[in-house]
Amino acid sequence: MIQPVTAFTRLGDENAFAVLARATELAAQGQSIINLGIGQPDFPTPEHIVEAAVKALRDGAHGYTGATGVKLLREAVAAELEARHQATVSPDRIMIVPGGKVTMYMAITMLAEPGAEVLYPDPGFPIYRSLIEFTGATPVPVPIREENDFAFSADETLSLITDRTRLLIVNSPANPTGGVTQKEEIDKLVNGLEKHPHVAILSDEIYSRMTYDGLEHTSLLSYPLLRDRLVLLNGWSKTWAMTGWRMGYAVWPQHLMDTARKIAVNCWSCVNAPAQYAGLAALTGPQDAVDTMMTAFDERRKITVDGLNALPGVSCKMPKGAFYAFPNITETGWKSKALATELLENAGIATIGGPDFGVRGEGYLRISYANSAQEIQSALNRFNTFLKEMTPP
Repeated sequence: MIQPVTAFTRLGDENAFAVLARATELAAQGQSIINLGIGQPDFPTPEHIVEAAVKALRDGAHGYTGATGVKLLREAVAAELEARHQATVSPDRIMIVPGGKVTMYMAITMLAEPGAEVLYPDPGFPIYRSLIEFTGATPVPVPIREENDFAFSADETLSLITDRTRLLIVNSPANPTGGVTQKEEIDKLVNGLEKHPHVAILSDEIYSRMTYDGLEHTSLLSYPLLRDRLVLLNGWSKTWAMTGWRMGYAVWPQHLMDTARKIAVNCWSCVNAPAQYAGLAALTGPQDAVDTMMTAFDERRKITVDGLNALPGVSCKMPKGAFYAFPNITETGWKSKALATELLENAGIATIGGPDFGVRGEGYLRISYANSAQEIQSALNRFNTFLKEMTPP
């Protein structure tokens, strides 16, 4: 039997999609399933965005675009970044890509290789480690601790940098924890990185517009010191409920931009044209739908955390960003993966076990509150009944 080359045996997975598939299968069999697993807004894409894509198709946007994206869209991204982060970015450094993972793939495969080290958050998005291992580089986890409100520690991060470190991956607001790192800590990290000019940074800011309680997002793009070694990852999926459109963007250092362009030419040619015009409408059109979604997420966040903290053996920090809670379930006596499996199979609640996000995820579940308040409350009631009736193995 033909086998792939060794590098492909090191690729990991994203279990959220496996959980989604199993939840869909159980629902098709007639079981009542409440999905608190997948990281996807339950809102439709705002109508004016959909209409922009339809208009683009009717206007003849049926062909290839440039590999880096439609110029109008790149200019709109640049204007958005300047307005939000007071960072002047040339559209020539911006690439439109099919989703956020593409930027992870490009940055990690471009900068990592055997003998190199890459720092990444743990618990964190599982594709980081998967792609690091794919390149043959050494993954070095940066601990993300509950006692630190799931923000990263600048001192701890800097202490892990060696002469072999090629890339540091930063994610705030964070998946899976909902943690947000405060500006003071980011300032400290950036100042410390001045001593390590050989280290590039990939800043995953896909949840940058999803913060609560008046907390402002701090973008690494706003630090001129990092400009020549920072890759910024962002996109449309979460903020505008556009997960299925596969729309993301990256900001690259100028000297790496042509390499990124060549990867696009070799792999996907360009993002489909009508989706890019939808992205333009999202950035330049009314933002009422975003505000409505964030108001709903905030309400759900409080319902979720209050409900989790009322469960026997469960405690949960209030997330400051994204739409995830990361409850500690250690006192229930259950291991995370076993509990997630039993909740799905026997209680009809889809969640993700913490170890799917790293070694430090044991003892936690990821709960997505991108579902209705009513469904979340029903899930919490089922969870409560389950914990009272079921004994850990």
